Amino acid sequence: MAETKGLKVVVIGGGSSYTPELIEGFIVHHDRFPVTDLWLVDIPEGEHKLRIVGQLAQRMVEKSKLPITVRLTTNRREALAGADFVTTQLRVGLLEARIRDETIPLRYGMIGQETTGPGGMMKALRTIPVLLDIAKDMEELCPDAWMLNFTNPAGMVTEAILHHSNIRAVGICNSPIGVYKWLTGLYEVPMERIYAEFVGLNHLHWVTQVRIDGESKLEELLANRDGYSAKNVPQYEWNASFIRSLGAIPTYYLKYFYLTEEMLADQIESSAREGTRAEVVKRLEDELFELYKDPDLAEKPKQLEKRGGAYYSEAAVKLMTSLYNDTRDLQTLNVRNQGILDFLPADACIEVNCVVTKQGPIPLPVSVVPEAAKGLIHAVKTYERLAIAAAVSGDRGLALQALAHHPLVTSVNKAEPMLDEMLEQNKAFLPRFFAAQTV
Repeated sequence: MAETKGLKVVVIGGGSSYTPELIEGFIVHHDRFPVTDLWLVDIPEGEHKLRIVGQLAQRMVEKSKLPITVRLTTNRREALAGADFVTTQLRVGLLEARIRDETIPLRYGMIGQETTGPGGMMKALRTIPVLLDIAKDMEELCPDAWMLNFTNPAGMVTEAILHHSNIRAVGICNSPIGVYKWLTGLYEVPMERIYAEFVGLNHLHWVTQVRIDGESKLEELLANRDGYSAKNVPQYEWNASFIRSLGAIPTYYLKYFYLTEEMLADQIESSAREGTRAEVVKRLEDELFELYKDPDLAEKPKQLEKRGGAYYSEAAVKLMTSLYNDTRDLQTLNVRNQGILDFLPADACIEVNCVVTKQGPIPLPVSVVPEAAKGLIHAVKTYERLAIAAAVSGDRGLALQALAHHPLVTSVNKAEPMLDEMLEQNKAFLPRFFAAQTV
C-alpha cells in the first residue's frame, strides 16, 4: 500500500488561546487528516503566548504518539512555503483594540460589539489589509493551499479575500455547529440525524428548517423562547409573537438588531459592573495561559469552553478533512453567493449550507428566505461592502457611508465624530487612512 503523504498545516495566530482546540482536533482526526508538519505562526508581540501555547501543543502531540512535528515561528513566509492548509485566527491590535471597539460606541449611545456595528467595522478595517497581505504571500508560496478563515468579522474578511486575491478561501464560524450541538442536547440524538437550514450572512443568519430523522421540529422550536445563545452574547427571552410570525430561528447575534435597546442597556450596565466582554475575556485568557504553562498539562483544559470559541476545532478540522477527502458532506460556510440569495450580488459572501468537495464548497439553494429578513440582510450586506471598500482604500468617506447604512448606527451626526475618534485610537493599525495626512 502506498504511503499517504503527510500534510503541512499553518496556523496564523498560533499563539491564540483557541489553538489547543485545534490541536485536539488534529489528534482526534489524524487517521483521516494526516497532518505531519504543523506550524504555529504569530507576530513578535505575541511570541510569549506563542511559546506557551506551542509547548502545550507539543506536549499534547507527544502524549498522542502521533507523527506530528509542531514548529513555532514569527516568520510567516517561512511557514507558508509549500503549505496544504492555512487557518487564520488572528486579532490585529490584540484584546486592547477590542476593548476600544466595545467602549467607544457606548459613549455615543450605540452597541459596542467586536463583530457588528461600529466596533465590528473597526475590526474589519484593521484586519482586512493584514489578511490580504497573507493571501498575497500564499499566492506566491502555496498557491494551491486552502485558507480557512476564522478571523472575525469572518464573512467580511472572507469576501475581501475572494474579491482581492486568487487563493482558495472559505470562511468558517462556530455559530452553526453550536446550533447543532444545542439541538443534539435538546433532542438527545447525534448530529448525523439532524438537518438544519441556515440562511443569511455571518453573525446574521436565520435557521429556516430543522428536521430530526426527516421530521420537522421547527414549529415546536419557535415556541422555545430561550433559544440557543452563546457565552459571549447575553441571553434574553425572544418575543413569542415575533418569533412565531417570523417563522425562523434567529441567531443570537440578531438580538443586537431585534432587541437593540435591551442589549445596549445590558452592555452599559455590565461594562460598569465587570468591564466589557473584551475585559472579561482578557481575564479568562490570563487564567488559561497560567493553566497552559503547567508542564504536566498535556490536553485541552475544560476552562477553554468559557472563552466563547467552543467547537472551533470541530468545525475547522471537519472542513479540512472534508476538503482533503472529498467527502461531499453538508457544512454551513461563508462562500460566494452565486445567485443563491437573488437579492444580493453574485459575488457577495453569504453563510449557507454547502456540499464540501475536493474542489471546494458548493452552496446549496435555500428552501425559504423569511420575507421579513431580506431587508435586514440587504442593509447589512450594503454596509459590509462599503466597509470592505473602505478597508482596502483607506477612504474615510466610504467608512462614514458604511456606518451610516448600518442598522445599529442611530445618527450620522454621531457617527462622524465616533468614526474620527475610533480611527485616531487605531492609527497604528490603519496606515491607509492616515497616509494622505503624512504627505
